[in-house]
Amino acid sequence: MNSRALGIALLSSGLLLGLSAPAVASAPTHVTVSQAARPDVRSQAYYILDGTNSSVLASRHENTPAPIASITKLMTAIVVLEADQPMDEELTITAADVRGTAGSGSRLWQGARITRADLLRLALMSSENRAAHALCRAYPQGLTACVRAMNAKAAELGMKTAHFIEPTGLSKLNVASPRDLARLVLAAGAVPAIGEYSTDPEHTVYVGRQALQFRNTNSLVEKPDWQVGVQKTGYISEAGRCLVMQTVIDGRQVVIVLLNSFGKLTRIADAKRIRTWLEAQHKAQDA
Repeated sequence: MNSRALGIALLSSGLLLGLSAPAVASAPTHVTVSQAARPDVRSQAYYILDGTNSSVLASRHENTPAPIASITKLMTAIVVLEADQPMDEELTITAADVRGTAGSGSRLWQGARITRADLLRLALMSSENRAAHALCRAYPQGLTACVRAMNAKAAELGMKTAHFIEPTGLSKLNVASPRDLARLVLAAGAVPAIGEYSTDPEHTVYVGRQALQFRNTNSLVEKPDWQVGVQKTGYISEAGRCLVMQTVIDGRQVVIVLLNSFGKLTRIADAKRIRTWLEAQHKAQDA
């Protein structure tokens, strides 16, 4: 079994605290870490959770709500999948989807017809905003009901600081704390389709006779030495560059939340520094 398959298998096996609300919403055990022992994280806020025993390994500004950009799409995916609509149904990108994602680029033109499954995959792995908007617009009773379901799900998961006003993350008013985003990652990672779609390195969709190839916004999913089970990147100017993911490091499941990272490569570099720090901690404990 390759490393990516192993990560997905761990998610599916229920080792990630399960999808039940009590398990996801239970308060993690905080482990005090001295400043000298903290990882060298450049992102403004971060949260590192050992998913095996719910212990907090290190954090900064973990309880402060902040804009979360396209990390929003993990919650969009959860409620869309819970609505249990046909995944092979074709949806049409409409003028409303174009207006609802104004100011962001998209390769999905008005009138394009794409299956719900492909739209979900593009929203998660390539952060396609029109895809996410179309999914929520086509939710039972429409966009408003979809956003209402997103907020209800956040409350169910115990995400007390979370608030959503739209499904893409383009609004700075979509907010949550790093601690609450760890809850979202746990819930999303327990849904096999979200784990699979969010970690696909690339995907091709066919719109009419035209083939459109999309790539993952997180380069770590392509690295054979990383076991990424679920992930999502995000960026708007108010949020900075963000990254959340569940991965396996030294045999233990770890949730990493990084918010407001400056520079295009810093969030990935932070994830690598966290991994190096965790591996060094593990070796020191074994010595």
